[in-house]
Amino acid sequence: MQITIHSVRFDADQKLLNFINKKIEKLTQFDDELISSDVFLRIENATDKSNKLVEVKINTGFNELFASKKCESFEEAVDLIQEILIRQVKKNKQKKRLV
Repeated sequence: MQITIHSVRFDADQKLLNFINKKIEKLTQFDDELISSDVFLRIENATDKSNKLVEVKINTGFNELFASKKCESFEEAVDLIQEILIRQVKKNKQKKRLV
């Protein structure tokens, strides 16, 4: 699966990029037909500490999966998104079998 990471208005360090690649690549264990994913990292102008926004869009060829989370750190948001996307990928794979 091709993974593209977009950090909006800041430069993400290599450690964060590697972490995201590892987490998103793990989704291929549940469906090996995932085509590509776009990951968007943003820092919101909020007064609270939860200002790190992560959005992930995955193209499966069958349809698109999407998840978004706002947390205190990008790593925490990616962990939560991974759990959400695992459920979506499993459901999507079942739907493909029925078609």
